[in-house]
Amino acid sequence: MDRPPGPSVRVRLTLSYAGFLMLAGALLLGAVWLFLLRYVPDRASLIVRDDPTVTNSVFPVRSNLVHVFLPRAAAVLAFLLVFGLVGGWVLAGRMLAPLTRITEATRLATNGSLAHRIRLPGRNDEFRELADAFDTMLARLEAHVAEQRRFAANASHELRTPLAISKTLLDVARTDPTCDTGEVIDRLRTVNTRAIDLTEALLLLSRAEQRSFSRKRVDLSLLAEEATETLLPLAEKHGVTVETGGEIAPTTGSPALLLQLTTNLVHNAIVHNLPEQGTVWVRTDVRPGSVVLTVENTGELVTPELAATLTEPFRRGTERVHTDHAGVGLGLAIVKTITQAHDGTLTLAPRPEGGIRITVELPAAAPDADR
Repeated sequence: MDRPPGPSVRVRLTLSYAGFLMLAGALLLGAVWLFLLRYVPDRASLIVRDDPTVTNSVFPVRSNLVHVFLPRAAAVLAFLLVFGLVGGWVLAGRMLAPLTRITEATRLATNGSLAHRIRLPGRNDEFRELADAFDTMLARLEAHVAEQRRFAANASHELRTPLAISKTLLDVARTDPTCDTGEVIDRLRTVNTRAIDLTEALLLLSRAEQRSFSRKRVDLSLLAEEATETLLPLAEKHGVTVETGGEIAPTTGSPALLLQLTTNLVHNAIVHNLPEQGTVWVRTDVRPGSVVLTVENTGELVTPELAATLTEPFRRGTERVHTDHAGVGLGLAIVKTITQAHDGTLTLAPRPEGGIRITVELPAAAPDADR
């Protein structure tokens, strides 16, 4: 956007300081004239006693004082003008020095350098609060950009794999007339299904990050029951028992996204479990100002280091994954993004006896929230 050039802030502050100083000086001189010189008589008589040779004389008093006062007043105002301009220029430069550093950091960030920090020294004031807020924003942007680049690289790799497999299958079918066409079609269908699942997961993740959804009143206990009923055949297939219970847990958010969050948690708890006789516990609780969804399962021992990385995109605990249900590596990443989009917190804690406990805490719905 083109804007007409104008005076700098330093020039305007300098003129403001000089103008204020000139005004204060003029008011002071005016007060001297108003409250002192106006009461001086126009003329005064000089009387010398005991000396008959000296006669009475009348002298103009006020006119002489005005003649002396006005040049001095003009000199004082001129001095105040010069002093105000010079002092205002120096003072404005010192005051605006932090703003110059902030502007330079902004230009660097505009050019793509997010590693720069202002780190403004000194005591806390408005400029330092602005600089600290800007440094925090730069740190978050740098982390977000790095995460997006890593995510894009991982997504490209994950999407390239099924496409490469499909190309290989098609090349084999074209060059080998004796190959089983039905088997090739089945393998292509499996690869294509995985690519579709991955694409849908990426779209869901993007939608949750953008928070482009309407908020409604949602009961987490009902979502837990719905997710459990939906995944009950999968639990029976893996020999896993699912236990659901808890309190009514009303919150505000997207019913579809929160159902996806609950489904992902229960699905992961079923798939990443003991080979047989495993258990999944799904529970909802109410805390002061928040509602909690807890999903925990039995399984192999999980280290705290591994648990801390499970929410990263395309991160899989390979030692915990069944070969028939590997997933696309975005289950817990989607859970984390949906939780953050609903202003909640996600906690992963290994169970001492094996398995993991995942807790999602969301703000409780207001009593008068729209139903």
